[in-house]
Amino acid sequence: MFKTLLKFISGAALALMVNASHAQDHIRQQSCDISGYTTAIDSIKKYYGDRGFSLLREASMTMESEYEMPIVLPMTQGSWYQFVFIGDPTSRLYEVRMYDYNEKQVIFKQNKWGDVDGNIINFDFVPQFSEMHMIKPVQVNKKKKKLCGYVMLFKRTAPPGEAKN
Repeated sequence: MFKTLLKFISGAALALMVNASHAQDHIRQQSCDISGYTTAIDSIKKYYGDRGFSLLREASMTMESEYEMPIVLPMTQGSWYQFVFIGDPTSRLYEVRMYDYNEKQVIFKQNKWGDVDGNIINFDFVPQFSEMHMIKPVQVNKKKKKLCGYVMLFKRTAPPGEAKN
């Protein structure tokens, strides 16, 4: 399924290049209001920055309760990555699954509303191969259908204490 999805995405990307301005209106992920998350986001960025990680990607995204939001990312063999997902604080369940190129699940993390980590899931990962990986965060909220989620991907680029400022 993952390989089929990647082939579809590649074919769709080629087709979209023909009419990019029109296509962007339809395929762009909608961002959301992260004003309630900024303190946590800034703290997490500082924490990992101080430990030699550089922020590669970050995005806010509108999510629907109980539906996974697939994120496809290239990762390099032997590099140390840190992934962070922040969900809506009123959701009751948060999950993140990560799959390698062969559709093998390599990470599964779950938090519930009362857990110590609450609405933040983070994990580190060192890929065995340089390939695309798919990360699928999901959150469950019985009161809201549309939710805000925030993701960050860090990569270790310096030893701890020698972080780039």
